[in-house]
Amino acid sequence: MLKYLLLLALGAIVWWHWRKRRDADVAPPETPRPVERMVHCAHCGVHLPESDALADGGRHYCNAAHRDAARRAGG
Repeated sequence: MLKYLLLLALGAIVWWHWRKRRDADVAPPETPRPVERMVHCAHCGVHLPESDALADGGRHYCNAAHRDAARRAGG
């Protein structure tokens, strides 16, 4: 009786590994995100993606408050 339990356990382990490997082969590969240009805030110097930055007069800012502060300072 014990040998049947051992064979059943071995079969379950083999099946589990086979299924895990099969599922890993089926999973679609992850597509890499496109590289985005980084810019720095002209007021505080923090780096951020260009799509998140506020552009004003050829300079980039991390938020509207820094853009407005630069406008008030005259630059």
